[in-house]
Amino acid sequence: MADSDPRMSQTFSIAVRRWYDANARDLPWRRPDVTPWGVLVSEVMLQQTPVARVVPAWAAWLSRWPVPADLAAAAPGEAVREWGRLGYPRRALRLHEAATAMVERHGGRVPAAYDELIALPGVGSYTAAAVAVFGFGARHEVLDTNVRRVHARVFGGRADATTAGPTRDERDAALALVPFDEPAHHCVAVMELGALVCTARTPRCGACPVADACAWLAAGRPDGMSSRRPQAYAGTDRQVRGRLLAVLRESADVVAKPALDLVWEDETQRERSLAGLVADGLVEPVGDGQYRLPT
Repeated sequence: MADSDPRMSQTFSIAVRRWYDANARDLPWRRPDVTPWGVLVSEVMLQQTPVARVVPAWAAWLSRWPVPADLAAAAPGEAVREWGRLGYPRRALRLHEAATAMVERHGGRVPAAYDELIALPGVGSYTAAAVAVFGFGARHEVLDTNVRRVHARVFGGRADATTAGPTRDERDAALALVPFDEPAHHCVAVMELGALVCTARTPRCGACPVADACAWLAAGRPDGMSSRRPQAYAGTDRQVRGRLLAVLRESADVVAKPALDLVWEDETQRERSLAGLVADGLVEPVGDGQYRLPT
């Protein structure tokens, strides 16, 4: 993302924020009364999971564990159980570890400082910035895939970002766009623009509030769209792991191995998947061929 003229940056931010005010989805974690803990939970759940699936799971999670100390006091297996079918259940363990760290280091509160946030288990640079901005109103660049795509098109004339993660120059240029007043408003507006209008495969340029300033549109929308397709699920170890975890989540007690053997016919794949769950800390063997969620 190339450096932009300050006046253009201001115009961009104002236009996107006005568009957001008229078009934003009403998502519960964006409401004014949401706590930083609610923001953190939403950001972790939204990683690789569609919004529609996250909304009810997020509400149930916060109802059960409204503050980090509540989750820290529960067994890790309860976090895995509550995670349900959101996918990538190690995220549930990371949230539990982060909650425990907050109790130990921060009096049970979500820390406001970026450096303290990124030091929490399972919290990377994006999540730390998002919580600092949306939970505390701090001024940081928040660079998810949607934001990076909007910036690449509007300012770089490219169909998408060209690196797997943001470069230092990209971070600096993105931060220069963030106004000192209402940084959270700006960041969420650009994210929403990328999610609803400036999408990866079917961008709706006619509905874009910054189309007149978009270098990619002016260049004729040159090729460069990502050719990556969503990872297959059916028949994969992920599917097997999900079925094994479903049996364990639905049991209030230990589960004998024969009950787990029923979930998948291919013994080699089933055993590999079960071993992977144990290695990841998502399942505990308790002897005599019995298993349970972590305690």
